[in-house]
Amino acid sequence: MAAQSLGGASAPILISLGGIVGQTLADDASIATLPVSLYQLGLALSTIPAAMLMRTWGRRSVYLLGAILAIAAGLTAAAGIIQGSFLTFCVGTAMAGFYGACVQSYRFAASDTVNSERRAKAISNIMIGGLMAAIIGPQVVIWTRDALPASPFAGSFLGQSVLALLALPLLALLRMPPTASATASSDAGRPLVVIARSPRFIVAVTAGVVSYGLMSFIMTAAPMAMVGCGHTVGEAALGIQWHVLAMFGPSFFTGSLINRFGKPGVTAAGLAMIAASGLLALAGLDLLHFWGALVLLGLGWNFGFIGATAMVTDCYRPSERAKVQALNDFLVFGTVAIASFGSGQLLNTSGWSSINTLMLPIVGLVLLMLGWAARQARADKAPA
Repeated sequence: MAAQSLGGASAPILISLGGIVGQTLADDASIATLPVSLYQLGLALSTIPAAMLMRTWGRRSVYLLGAILAIAAGLTAAAGIIQGSFLTFCVGTAMAGFYGACVQSYRFAASDTVNSERRAKAISNIMIGGLMAAIIGPQVVIWTRDALPASPFAGSFLGQSVLALLALPLLALLRMPPTASATASSDAGRPLVVIARSPRFIVAVTAGVVSYGLMSFIMTAAPMAMVGCGHTVGEAALGIQWHVLAMFGPSFFTGSLINRFGKPGVTAAGLAMIAASGLLALAGLDLLHFWGALVLLGLGWNFGFIGATAMVTDCYRPSERAKVQALNDFLVFGTVAIASFGSGQLLNTSGWSSINTLMLPIVGLVLLMLGWAARQARADKAPA
């Protein structure tokens, strides 16, 4: 949880400032969100290599490597801002992707240490660390954005490096139980393509992809839309802070809700909240419309993503966990990278309303899939 609070703070810094800094450094406004997209792409491309390294080196060694790369990433991004180099800034944000992949796997590290009945709660408990991240990340932006007056926001990326440095001693304390950290036995499990074709896996991954993808799609565009509508950078950063608080705040009880109402039901409730956030955003452009939509978006992500992650853990055997977890995160964060880049282009060409309108039919389709999954779950529990 402590490592999640520090590692998770990097994403709000990158996401709230990536597009704004990109607008000042890029020659073409349509690629302003490219730094954020490269971070998400770096995260997606790192999921499979990180999983392979964890099987060989163990989680602790790979997590330490991720934090070291995050220190270098923050320094590189800051150097890009100081030099006025969009390319250097993009390299720095892309480098941070490996650390992001490590941070995202903390939830699976927790789920691997408990029995199946406790996995949802374990995942939810680790995500509580995001509450501190929600405070730390945006506050670092506010406190350090003018630390170097000649280079606005460079200080915030130096702060990102400091956060990763503070995470190093925490990660060095990690000791995974031998039964959880052991690699797969001689039984390699089913082929990955067989698992990926199963209806349960398809529904679970689709729900995770849509929950995270839509959240990233809206959140990436929101700071630029707010500034474009006359709101300040500080108000945009606070909006992201409330959004991230809403993302992780429900984690205190999300696991209990999943045990009470089932994984598909809680996941569907999250997606319905994401749709409600889009409707609120379409209702107006005042500060409360933006902040309210971001809060609903965060709440929906929490229920949707934690529920979908718990659904994925039901789709594999112990010997299959590494490859299935890696495939899930690759699909989720690959989609997130595309969404973050597409949001900047759509915002520039069509506007804020188009972004929020686009999400509604997508959510409707996934809700139908989850309805099918819920019926299957009830059928499986029914007596013969």
